[in-house]
Amino acid sequence: MQRHTQELKTGWFMKEHGVKPTIDFYLPVKQVPSQVHIDLLANNIIPDPFLDANELSVRWIGEKDWIYRTTFQTPTLSLASGDNQITTDLVFHGLDTYATVTLNGKTILSSENMHIKHRVDISPHISTNGTENELRIVFKSALLRGREIITQHPEHTFHVRQTEASRVPVRKAQYNWGWDWGPILMTAGPWRPVVLEWYVARIEDVWMQYRVSQDLGRCSGYLFARVSESVGLDEKDTVVFSLAREGENVELIRLEVQARSGVDGVVKVPFSFEVPELWYPNGYGSQARYQLSAELFRGDRRLDSAVKLVGIRRCELIQENDEFGKSFYFRINGIDVFAGGSCWIPPDSFLAQMSRDRYTKWMRLLVESNQIMIRVWGGGIYEDDAFLDAADELGILVWQDFAFACASYPVFPAFLRSIEEEARQNIRRLRSHPSVVIWAGNNEDYQVQERYKLEYDPNDTDPESWRKSTFPARYIYEYLLPNWVREEDPSAIYHPGSPWGDGKESFDPTVGDIHQWDIWHGQMERYQDSALLSGRFVSEFGMEAYPHLSTIRRSITKRSQQHPGSMMMDFRNKALDHERRLMTYVTQNFLVRSDLQSFTHVTQILQSEAMRYAYKSWRRMWGRSGARKCGGALVWQLNDCWPTISWAVVDYYGIRKPAFYAITRALGPLDVGIWRECPPWTGGHADPFAIINADSCKFDVWIASSLQEAVEVDLIISFISIASGTLIGDTITTRITANPNATTEVLENQYAKLHTPQDEDIRDPFIIHAVIRTADGKVMATDTAWPQPLKYLDFSNRKVKVQISPSRNRITVSSDLPVKGFVFEEREGLTFSDNGFDIVPGEEQVVTVAQGPNEDEDLIWTYIGANKSTLGQQDSGPR
Repeated sequence: MQRHTQELKTGWFMKEHGVKPTIDFYLPVKQVPSQVHIDLLANNIIPDPFLDANELSVRWIGEKDWIYRTTFQTPTLSLASGDNQITTDLVFHGLDTYATVTLNGKTILSSENMHIKHRVDISPHISTNGTENELRIVFKSALLRGREIITQHPEHTFHVRQTEASRVPVRKAQYNWGWDWGPILMTAGPWRPVVLEWYVARIEDVWMQYRVSQDLGRCSGYLFARVSESVGLDEKDTVVFSLAREGENVELIRLEVQARSGVDGVVKVPFSFEVPELWYPNGYGSQARYQLSAELFRGDRRLDSAVKLVGIRRCELIQENDEFGKSFYFRINGIDVFAGGSCWIPPDSFLAQMSRDRYTKWMRLLVESNQIMIRVWGGGIYEDDAFLDAADELGILVWQDFAFACASYPVFPAFLRSIEEEARQNIRRLRSHPSVVIWAGNNEDYQVQERYKLEYDPNDTDPESWRKSTFPARYIYEYLLPNWVREEDPSAIYHPGSPWGDGKESFDPTVGDIHQWDIWHGQMERYQDSALLSGRFVSEFGMEAYPHLSTIRRSITKRSQQHPGSMMMDFRNKALDHERRLMTYVTQNFLVRSDLQSFTHVTQILQSEAMRYAYKSWRRMWGRSGARKCGGALVWQLNDCWPTISWAVVDYYGIRKPAFYAITRALGPLDVGIWRECPPWTGGHADPFAIINADSCKFDVWIASSLQEAVEVDLIISFISIASGTLIGDTITTRITANPNATTEVLENQYAKLHTPQDEDIRDPFIIHAVIRTADGKVMATDTAWPQPLKYLDFSNRKVKVQISPSRNRITVSSDLPVKGFVFEEREGLTFSDNGFDIVPGEEQVVTVAQGPNEDEDLIWTYIGANKSTLGQQDSGPR
């Protein structure tokens, strides 16, 4: 008989557990996976935690204990065959977090780690007389338990950032304690599936370890299978491995091995084949995958099988000494790749609400925006299989942090035992995914070491001394984790932390990766100076912006609170000093109106501009082979876990901010960039006339390419008056060969050749506009460099024309004058092929509406300098 499975998805009930509970009656649970807040909301016990300040009114949930219960019938085959032949297991894929499980009154499991999967043989405990089995799970308060553990370990100082310290010893998603973008919502419950399984024999796992030759012509290694040790195997039992291209019936490999030949239940067989079809990141090749299977046979009877989709690729992290310090970039199948992408936080405060479809939609956004890497942040979870499957399918590289963030973690024995099981399980689960290219030990824990001056001597090579220091977590990141990774997945790349640079200061720009927060945090440098703030790999940076109005109005229900600076608007922004920091950047760069629509718009253009400067500047530093000054840039952050004001470039509902489109443009296969000299304007005696005076404007132009072949393009550079829309300088036209997978510097330290000298009394500031076209006239990319700050410019009377096709799926935008930051208001069900763009005289912006709006809902747009009264006015008609 083959293995059978039954997911215990329905028929659950839950209530509060303990003395004098607030809710002393069982409530129906729609389905499991679930979490307490989801079920209380579904039963109208609590208000929606995502609305207004309801987060505060549900805080009590995290201080209570909860119980879930269900019943199920004993599988018929288990009754008929007897205990000696069939094993019956309950598999808990994730319990959040301190859980005690009883079956028919017997305790069968105690768990204290949200990140661990548990399998329990329940054969001795299941009913054999036809009565139902009763399953109960009691979840203790992780918040209160964390506080208890701290008092039990006075030998350790629980340094922590962002939250209270009780999260540090608890193996639970750390963001549940709140973060500077998320609410305090202490969850509990069966957050991943609960499955009943019964079988005679079981293959626990199948995987491969392989090496691709340097010339990419050969793949060789071992195929592995782990057979359940609880099954008595005999000499006739065999494991048959096969490997075939995804979707094809032709087997490339078919190998057989005795099931008893392994050690600790693991059998292996060597393999080798020529000309493997390789897996590439999006834009560099196909995402070829193979179906790897292992079948367990007793004679000619198949007892069990396990199947996985795997990818084959040669992945290297290139860290070599060079003229800039020490490189840090990825090479996939012999191709250097600039890792433009995003950081990823848990996509929901209640993870049980996530679905495969939601994960896939998020990953498709990366493809649409030309991103190839996602960094799974260490304060969340080891992401779901659906996330990783989508990354494999779509060609997205995954950087996975281990689940440690912004703290000094302890090393007492019970903690180490728990994290070992956690690490090993998740390495095993992720190791077959070709998308996963690097493991990092933690998020910003070395910065905690620096902040609190904890002991760290890079020359000390004794792990035991690390355990006894004031920063004992070093023992985890530099000894335990790398060993566990090496044992479970020998070819995997491990990096001790993010950021990390060979034990040097975490902000050292010459080595490793950095989190560049001198823009927004730190010294609050100008975003225009991104080029001066690079590193070998920028794995975090960001700028806040409001979400679109539909999200604000959906989450803040009182109209009186829907304005900048209101109590509810402040409540939804969890960032430290957010008012001061956001207003500083806004007022430094823009003229400000106080109405919600206008203020939302300028924050979005602020974020969009910050993305333009950062991605274009750091991609320029990709340079050429042998001189890769910057190997990648990952914005903090792609997504939100609730509707909020944050650094996300796409909000909780999947609605894209203009910054999303700025990233899309900057990471195109072929891009043109302009650097324009930007003198400081906030000094005490700055000369505003000199700052935007045209005849002192110095600029550079370059072309960035991720294409693997050289391409010939025509480059046109124009100098256009902001006031009149006319050309005021000599247009530069030249044919350029853009070097493959490199930056081609076109102009450096160039000055505009104006028709007439500038008069300070007349002042005619201008934009520098660059276009690259192929020989057949196709526009590949554009860039526009404006005088800074934008607030010094006159944007009145822009004469914008917006024409909408009768089918409302095509929009043409044009203007006789340069326009900055044209934004269509987006909402769920309404997305655009481009948004947040500039308009240049003589060039129409043609935008397709990806999902047509409802006929009774108007399109709304605005731009810098638009009169509030004209927002959304339409010049519609056929094109």
